[in-house]
Amino acid sequence: MTEKIAEGFKGEKAIILPYNIRTYQAQNNVTKQLYVTHIGYYPKAKYHFRERKQGAKQNILIYCEEGKGWIIYNDEKFHLTRNQAFILPANEAHAYGANNADPWSIYWIHFLGEMAGIFSSITGKIIDVYESDSSRYQDRFILFEEIFRNLEMGYSPENLEYTSFCLLHFLASIKYIPQFRSIKNIKEKDTVQKSILYMKDNLENKITLEDMAQHVGYSPSHFENLFLEKTSYSPMKYYNQLKIQRACSYLQFSDLKIKEIAFRLGYFDPYHFSNAFKKEMGISPKEYKRKYK
Repeated sequence: MTEKIAEGFKGEKAIILPYNIRTYQAQNNVTKQLYVTHIGYYPKAKYHFRERKQGAKQNILIYCEEGKGWIIYNDEKFHLTRNQAFILPANEAHAYGANNADPWSIYWIHFLGEMAGIFSSITGKIIDVYESDSSRYQDRFILFEEIFRNLEMGYSPENLEYTSFCLLHFLASIKYIPQFRSIKNIKEKDTVQKSILYMKDNLENKITLEDMAQHVGYSPSHFENLFLEKTSYSPMKYYNQLKIQRACSYLQFSDLKIKEIAFRLGYFDPYHFSNAFKKEMGISPKEYKRKYK
């Protein structure tokens, strides 16, 4: 596989789910139907280019928000522009890139699942999300953000299952364009969500179970039991998982050295950080940086 990319795109973001989480998704009765493995957004992605001679292991959705780009698939070149999308099937050769003069801004999702085949009718061709009085483009982008933000909040079964349904809704919104309506309101934050937001705000500080419990007004034991019941993870395990997710972002989108990331996120030393990272992601920080930078 050949991959070329610019030094970075201002405002870019991406989440690459750990291999153990993807294995869980492939086995869970809900998520195995349709699930995200990679997700991101590249704004004004000048010099963006990918070529995969063997294809990717997942289906890839590219949604052009603005600007222009191109896709080569099945010996044909397609030109994408504003509010057009394209789905590349798994394991098939392809290449794509941004237009040099007017580079695209794209939402992209890699996905798998037993239900992926139901979108075969819109795979391998330009999907034109045409203008109308009820286009609801912003609603679709909000739906993408629901997927991204829930994954950003961690990999609890509920988050993964919810994002699977959101992905189905997102893909359905470009297959059944006339039927597409507004999305549900963003769900109200509960105690567990409040604690997760607190964790995210303190990934570079040292906080304890007692700090988390105090923030939401519970005793440590009551809070831990509630959190475990709702997420299937202990609060500290979840907190450490979010740290690794932040580390992934630093490795992919910053110039910080591995030891700098380790100390920034409160690990004893780079060795401790590397062990924790590899346990979660299946590869070392150095390998991750080489693969996804």
